[in-house]
Amino acid sequence: QVQLVESGGGLVQPGGSLRLSCAASGSIASIIGMGWYRQAPGKARELVASITRDGTLNYADSVKDRFTISRDNAKNTVYLQMNSLKPEDTGVYYCHIVYRPSVMATIATYWGQGTQVTVSS
Repeated sequence: QVQLVESGGGLVQPGGSLRLSCAASGSIASIIGMGWYRQAPGKARELVASITRDGTLNYADSVKDRFTISRDNAKNTVYLQMNSLKPEDTGVYYCHIVYRPSVMATIATYWGQGTQVTVSS
């Protein structure tokens, strides 16, 4: 069993900031990658940002220079600092991990329940 506890979503005005966090726990031997995806109403889920255990970063073009992803390996936690938020950033943000349940297990993935981010005046 894996648990992903997401927090930090909410309502913010355009130009504002929010910080999302996602803490992973449970049957996890190691986490290879952590990331955030989002899904706007009527649209497909898309990658926002991801970070590997060794710190390799990947961002969607639409959030570069505004969002920053980071992780605390000791706490199995990933953060997403979102600045200069725009109405088009509105959506449900999902935490996602790529991990090994045990040392010899094959790689698995897991999704969080999602947290709503609404950017509106």
